[in-house]
Amino acid sequence: MDARASIAPLDDLERRLVDGFQRGFPLVARPYAQIAAQLGATERDVIDAVARRLADGVVSRVGAVFRPGVIGASTLAAIAVPRERLAEVARIVSAHDEVNHNYEREHAFNLWFVATAPDAAHLDAALASIGREAGLPVIRLPLVRDYWIDLGFDVHATGAHVAPARRVPPPAVPLALSDRDRRIVAALEDGLPAVPRPWAEAARCAGVAEAYLTVRIADWLNRGVVSRLGLIVRHRPLGYAANAMCVWDVPDKRADALGAALAREDDVTLAYRRRRDDGWRYNLYAMIHGRDRDAVTARRDAIAAALGLDAWAHDVLFSRRAFKQRGARYAARRAPASGASVAQTVGAIPA
Repeated sequence: MDARASIAPLDDLERRLVDGFQRGFPLVARPYAQIAAQLGATERDVIDAVARRLADGVVSRVGAVFRPGVIGASTLAAIAVPRERLAEVARIVSAHDEVNHNYEREHAFNLWFVATAPDAAHLDAALASIGREAGLPVIRLPLVRDYWIDLGFDVHATGAHVAPARRVPPPAVPLALSDRDRRIVAALEDGLPAVPRPWAEAARCAGVAEAYLTVRIADWLNRGVVSRLGLIVRHRPLGYAANAMCVWDVPDKRADALGAALAREDDVTLAYRRRRDDGWRYNLYAMIHGRDRDAVTARRDAIAAALGLDAWAHDVLFSRRAFKQRGARYAARRAPASGASVAQTVGAIPA
């Protein structure tokens, strides 16, 4: 069944809200009131719209996206799972709090997940635990360089990706977090509540003054520590029914130039270079989202032809099912018991 079947279409206010505030969420005491003034609505209308779409999963959270490689430790990982064990192993992976995204993809390596932790030691322990529990080897593909990461989606256009000017950022520089910083990060991880003063609630959870919290976030935005602040949406309910992870094995000395070229291509939502691992030869990645599989395939082929990428070994891994989708966790937490329900886990729906 189509995952969108049980989700009511966005009304006019919701469409304008989603289109306009996937980035640039106001750092003011009453952000929903400011948004309402821009949209010609009331604060209550906007809060109710956000609450509805948080409840049905169109909006996964409201808040900050931290640039990878700046705080904590993270990696893309994959497991080649026998078909008959896929649901079982997916549950094992999703039960780990360090895992924020967990997908089935079309490949021998058919289970792909992103794990994030406060530090490298914590991440290593989580991946080792997953491997032991699954009884299967886990390949690790940590980020080497990000060229473009922006998962914003236009709900008005026929498929164009909403994005600011496409500028490749300088290499990420890890940021040393103070205890207060870590509390702020932890307070933001589950997203802001749909209440009149959400920053005050986040500040209370972090144990800091509201003014300190908003100034700190503004500084992180200016420095690129936070890459986006706004509504974090799920693509499929918005009509983006297909997505593919496109990979190439390019010479390392050419990866940065080719990655920067990928970043400038419309419809590329993610572009980055990752470290290779045993059994996985590819180092250059691009994610492409589209309304259907044919559209994604056509765009991938056009981009590859324009950049000459298919001169090197390549593959295309379409997503099949999403087992878990949630914001990254950078703060240490108590892991749920194996098999326990996981917040914002999505079981066996099309990805």
